[in-house]
This record gives sequence, C-alpha cells and structure tokens, in this order.
Amino acid sequence: MTEATTPTNFIRQIVIADQASGKHAGVVKTRFPPEPNGYLHLGHAKSICLNFGIARDFSGTCNLRFDDTNPSREDIEFVEAIRDDVQWLGFEWAEQRHASDYFEVFYRCGLKLIEDGKAFVCDLSAEDVRTYRGTLTEPGRNSPFRERSVEENLDLFKRMRAGEFADGARTLRAKIDMASGNINMRDPAIFRIRKLSHQNTGDAWPIYPMYDYAHCISDSIEGITHSLCTLEFEDHRPLYDWCLDQIDLLANPQLAESIVAAGLSYAPRRPQQIEFARGNLDFTVMSKRKLLALVQDGLVDGWDDPRMPTLIGARRRGFPAAAIRTFWERAGISKQNSVIEYGVLEGCVREVLDGTAARRMGVINPLKLVLTNLADDHSEILDFPNHPKNDDFGRRNVSFSRELWIERDDFLEEPVKGFHRLVPGGEVRLRGAGIIRCEELIKDADGEVIELRCTLDPDTRPGGDTANRKIKGTIHWVDARTAVAAEVRLYDRLFDVADPDDDSDGKTYRDHLNPQSRRAVEAWLERGLEDAATESVWQFERLGYFVADRHDHSAAQPVFNRVVTLRDTWARAVK
Repeated sequence: MTEATTPTNFIRQIVIADQASGKHAGVVKTRFPPEPNGYLHLGHAKSICLNFGIARDFSGTCNLRFDDTNPSREDIEFVEAIRDDVQWLGFEWAEQRHASDYFEVFYRCGLKLIEDGKAFVCDLSAEDVRTYRGTLTEPGRNSPFRERSVEENLDLFKRMRAGEFADGARTLRAKIDMASGNINMRDPAIFRIRKLSHQNTGDAWPIYPMYDYAHCISDSIEGITHSLCTLEFEDHRPLYDWCLDQIDLLANPQLAESIVAAGLSYAPRRPQQIEFARGNLDFTVMSKRKLLALVQDGLVDGWDDPRMPTLIGARRRGFPAAAIRTFWERAGISKQNSVIEYGVLEGCVREVLDGTAARRMGVINPLKLVLTNLADDHSEILDFPNHPKNDDFGRRNVSFSRELWIERDDFLEEPVKGFHRLVPGGEVRLRGAGIIRCEELIKDADGEVIELRCTLDPDTRPGGDTANRKIKGTIHWVDARTAVAAEVRLYDRLFDVADPDDDSDGKTYRDHLNPQSRRAVEAWLERGLEDAATESVWQFERLGYFVADRHDHSAAQPVFNRVVTLRDTWARAVK
C-alpha cells in the first residue's frame, strides 16, 4: 500500500503507526461481523469496504463473521444473502466464522468470570434490572443477588446451561460497578436463558451470550487486530476492554479447547476497538425495523425492490458494485456523523456506467412518425457505434424504415421558447439518419396527436451533400417494424423528502413515500435488446441507464429497470 494511491483517514493512520511500532508483529486482520437478522443495506457497504479495504491495502486478511447470538431474529436466508452481497461488492473473506462456533468458549469464559468473582447469576426480572440500573444522572443499585457465593453461582449457571430454568428466569451478569458513569458498565447481562432453536446450532443451547460479551471474545479468538465498528459502540468500548482483560484468552488456552478440537484455526490476539461514523444518505431510511415494515406491509415489492436501500435492491436496480465502492471511498472515514446526498451516489453510478454501458435506442413514451417520402417497403441497415467514447465496444447494425417511434416529449404542437426539437413545420435531425421536416399531424377523436407525417431530406443522409448542415435539435428513434416491445420500470427515490425520519411535523416516514417512485410503461426498444443478458446495463440514448431485470427479464417478455437518469433531475427540481 502507498499513501499516494490510497486515500488516508484516521483509521489508516492508526494502522500505519501500529505497523511502524511492530504492534501485532506487523499483522493486520479485520472482520465484517453482521448479525444475520436482515438484509444488508448501503450503510453496511461502508463497513464492508472499510474492513476489507484495510485488510487488502495492508496485505492482511478479513473474516466474514456472523454474530448470531440472538436466535429469535436470525435465519439462514439472511446468512446466504449476506454472503452473496459481500461477494457481489467484490470482496472475498479469508474465513467464514460464526459467533455460534464459539458458544462453548463463551460458556467456559462465563465459568472463569464466576470463579474469579467477576460474574454472578441474577434472578431480577428485566423490569427490575431497569429499575436497579439507575439513570444518566443517578447511580444504580446492587442486585440483591450480587453477593452470592462462587459455588452457588457456578451451580446456578451450570443448571442454566442444562436448561433447568424458564426463559427469562435468570441471567449471568458481569460484576463491575453499579455506580459507573457509563451505564454499560453497571453489571451488564452477559448470558440469558432463551429456549429457542438456533439456525446454526439447533437445540444444543438453552442459554445465549449477549452481543457485547460475545463480540469482543470472538474478535480475540480470530486474532483480529483492529476491530472497526460504528460510533454507537464508543460507549461500549470500556466493556469490550474489561471483558478482554478479565478473560485473557492468551493466558488461558484451556478456554478455547473446543475451537482447536473442531479444527478451527486459533491464534488469539488482544484486538483494539476503533469507532467511525456510520454511513447515512438522504432520501432513505436505514432502520432495519422500518425496512422490515415496508416489506411486511406491502409498501414495496420485497427486500430486493429496486427502490430499497438494501444491497440486493441496489443490485436489482442496476447500481454497479464499483460505483458503491467508489462512493464510500470518496465519502471518507471520520468520527463525525453526517448525511451524504443521494445524488452523490447517483453521480458515482453515472460515472461508472458511462464507461461500461453500451448504447442503444429505446422509446418509453412512444409517438408514431411516418416518413412519407420513403417507399412503403423501404428498409435499410444503418451503422452505429456501440459506444461513442470507446471503439473497443465495436459497432452494430440498426434497422431503419418508413415507420418509426419517437419520444412524445420530443414533439410540441405549440412550441415554447428554447424548445429545439420537433414542431409543426420544423426540422430536426434523426440520430444517424438525416434531417426531417414535420409536414402533417394526425389526431384522434379527442384531439390528441397520434402520428406525425414527415419528410426526410435525402441530401442530409450520412455521406450526403448537406449531411453536416447545422440544425439545433437531434432526437433518437427506433424502427417501428422491427422494434421490440418491453416493459420498462421507471424507478425513482422511494421518499420525496430528504429526511423521511423527521417526524417534527407529526408525519412519519410512511407519509413521505414518493407516489412516483415506480412507474411501469410499455416501451419500444431497438431490436436485439430482448436477448440482453439479465443484469446487463445499457444506456438508452438521451433517456438514462437501464438494466435487464435479474429475475423478470426474458427474451419472450423483456423487462428493463431504469438505473438512473442521465442527469440529476432532483438537483434541478430543487433549484
């Protein structure tokens, strides 16, 4: 890694300093530790890019670890989806681990804490625990069960492990300081009774560790050097360090015998927790609870709805993984919470697709145009480049005949100032075909224009005497006789306000759903697009970037989703 080629930030500076001092013997090992209780979203992508990026840039490794300590909310569906998302973003993990791989270690560590007088079994109810905990301005009170003997605590904890007690009847709590100014240090629970089947361990365990307790031990087990997490865990760091200090896996190898017996690699370290600001975007919600409600209440079409901020939704929308990586790289890493404009992400999408998407023509709001000075059976093939900026994309044949489809928006019966496209009696250039003049309008019974009758100036055809004649407007088209009918889904932002979480006006995020966030239209596309591979992205000239839907698209029924418009229409609307 060189600082000249990689953007620096305070986390990279810490790693560079650690390497210079010889800390961790120069090794860098990170992890991405999602809970398998939902689909990953764009905010998670920041952590993925950071953890895998640090490992890559410092010749280290990164694990994918599922922090699966809450069986009531976890599912193998989420495990598989997370794996797919990480790989789609372009990263490969050194090892896949589960916190549940370490349940026996967590249990043995609990026994050690009891033996050392650092943990006790508590019979207080959850409500009583909250009462005893105190407030931000008042200290807590010791549990009446805090001074149980080591022998009694060991007996009760082993009976908890054996499944003898009912859910919620007892917890194992760390014995720290109920007067601490940090509420997280006021004798936090580290094990609770939950008689639920686990997606990875089945019914083997009736007790489960709490996240804060399991997370730091998992980091140590895997030899993580830099444990990167978001700012809300900053107040949890003293507990993270306390657990590591009291358990000390390096000095107590017997605690991890089950890991070695299972054939898992084991080279424990003392990790360092480092916090950074999470990734927030406007015009979105990132709360798992709210995203779940959108899905369950049918307000979107599932977790992979292209309007959702989930990675599976962004993928179906057609956002390139490279654009998401670029976006978070440019957003940077800091300890200051901020909200980034969604338009910045869309700009990264346009930037990537401009160089990678081949061009085609399509019409999404069709109006028939007939060239009356061409024969009824006129048919020819025109030569078009697949990409105007890159000859390596090659060229293609485009059918051209007397009958065409153009965009209805490219015609105005009553022109306004600044409109340089087709008007009655006016001229415009047909992309790659020549200049036409609008001679006649055909209307239906309601007075709506349904067809334009035009003439094509033969001297302005490619290679003609006046092919380069100056004219202000150029429009695209498709050959009506060979065009392919397709469903085109015009996606836009799911919410119509920048901060849908703001309820100061008495409204909720549901009240800010954008009614124009999804429109389906029947379009006419250039022949050949029916055979486009699913997830292939194309620029429909003058319209935007479109992707062949990864699930619904087929040659028999083509379906394309609009990825993004060619320009930021939201920015223009604000101005």
